[in-house]
Amino acid sequence: MSREAAERRGRRGEGFAAWWLRLQGWRIVAQRVKTPRGEVDLIARRGRTVLFLEVKWRATRIERDRAIDAHRLRRVAAAVEAIAHRYVREDDNPRIDVLLLAPGLWPRHIVNAWQS
Repeated sequence: MSREAAERRGRRGEGFAAWWLRLQGWRIVAQRVKTPRGEVDLIARRGRTVLFLEVKWRATRIERDRAIDAHRLRRVAAAVEAIAHRYVREDDNPRIDVLLLAPGLWPRHIVNAWQS
């Protein structure tokens, strides 16, 4: 798959993830926030919880379930660390989740995928 096609697929997955979060009562605060350490796909808020979400879209269930690992999570955590001060207030509860997607399958939501 070309880089351009992968980018389109990723954007489509992030759009689906934003829609899915809204259905669960989350308010999308930011999308595709770039930092020198990496990118955070979605930032959402519900009450005092601030969610930093990594979205992975893959073609099959097996690829979906293997899309996230400790190395990728460390990159996401480093990116979150660089920008959290912009989104998290003193009494907020920040967390990093992962949403794994594949065609024809329910999303696999990993809550608190990274805990420092």
